[in-house]
Amino acid sequence: MNIILLSGGSGQRLWPLSNDVRSKQFIKMFQNEDGELESMLTRVYRQITSVDAEAGITIATSKKQVSSIKNQLGDRVNICVEPCRRDTFPAICLAAAYLRDEQKINEDEPVVVCPVDPYVEDSYFEALKELSRMAETGSANLSLLGIEPTYPSEKYGYIIPASDDRVSRVETFKEKPDLAAAEKYIAGGALWNGGVFAFRLGYLLRRAHELIPFTDYQDLYARYEELEKISFDYAVAEQEREIQVLRYNGGWKDLGTWNTFTEAMAAPVLGRGILNETCENTNVVNELNIPILCMGCRNMVVAASSDGILVSDKEQSSYIKPFVEQMEQQVMYAEKSWGSFTVLDVQEDSMTIKIVLLPGHGLYYHSHDHRDEVWTVMSGRGKAVIDGVERAVMPGDVISMPAGCRHTVSADTELKIIEVQLGGNITVEDKHKYAL
Repeated sequence: MNIILLSGGSGQRLWPLSNDVRSKQFIKMFQNEDGELESMLTRVYRQITSVDAEAGITIATSKKQVSSIKNQLGDRVNICVEPCRRDTFPAICLAAAYLRDEQKINEDEPVVVCPVDPYVEDSYFEALKELSRMAETGSANLSLLGIEPTYPSEKYGYIIPASDDRVSRVETFKEKPDLAAAEKYIAGGALWNGGVFAFRLGYLLRRAHELIPFTDYQDLYARYEELEKISFDYAVAEQEREIQVLRYNGGWKDLGTWNTFTEAMAAPVLGRGILNETCENTNVVNELNIPILCMGCRNMVVAASSDGILVSDKEQSSYIKPFVEQMEQQVMYAEKSWGSFTVLDVQEDSMTIKIVLLPGHGLYYHSHDHRDEVWTVMSGRGKAVIDGVERAVMPGDVISMPAGCRHTVSADTELKIIEVQLGGNITVEDKHKYAL
């Protein structure tokens, strides 16, 4: 099975755990079979490979999310990077061209597209395998997965099938309705549109060429910023006559808000937190190294991270986005391909950061024009290179690097470092990279 996972999201609805570079699919809040916490991304990857160990997985995503994907999955998946956001149709076209031109996938092979963040049972991915077979052997150009609704939702679009058979021709689509319309659709056998579809690779590329002038993957990548923002549903699905839908009646949740996200948490409290006996239906997620105590809280979520603290009624938490958009704050925590960083303190002429380097990984060899830096090694062992001179580093070591000094550090074991930046112009742009 060839599968494209669409990884988007601005990281606002699950603030303060999510931010511009850490969308909901990267937050580790679910428990795997070994009792360890995992993210939506690693959970979906585990489920896909348990159903199809040979699945070819490509993640279509933005530049900001590449480091988090590599941090959690390493090189186990292919990554197709969008130069900028252009909605789902351009993203899927770019990924399709990537499969053909970079991964050398034959145009006759089926491809399944689905979001990276469904909270589902393994039966969902069994259905994706069936959808892939339908795309490969069936007469329809496009095969969809329709979710049998459990309530009249106003948040989802609807697929109207021509019959109540397990596999049916699609009659039409309906946009997100009001409650009365949703009830009417469901009474008539409508299905939720979960954004999952399958096709032969060549079919999608032909549709892409009809709407976008390009020659190959590299050409489309170069033109990407000029493309119209348009959804796959509008550009392809709603225009296609040879289209069918496969019903899916297994567990499926869209964990897009704190209200729904907490329903799937591994425990009521993650991190340092206490709920006293008078609390009801309350969840705490704490990434800070300080305790949180909740007393008499009902139907609430309390979330704390380096980016901020949220205290909210669960229903009200669905309306968080416009308030987060008003906040002006730099990203305080991010996962990178080499590890992670947490901003601990920001002053007018200094910044203090905790850096965690994964074993076998290191920073770029680089220098700064406008700031000095001081590293204090907290734990672990590794190697530093300072102006071309290599030295071992271990707990307690302190290394000073004045502006202009070329430096890097790599980890033999997990390496934790406190980095203090000193200067009047501390910006991410003040960096020069060099070959080592």
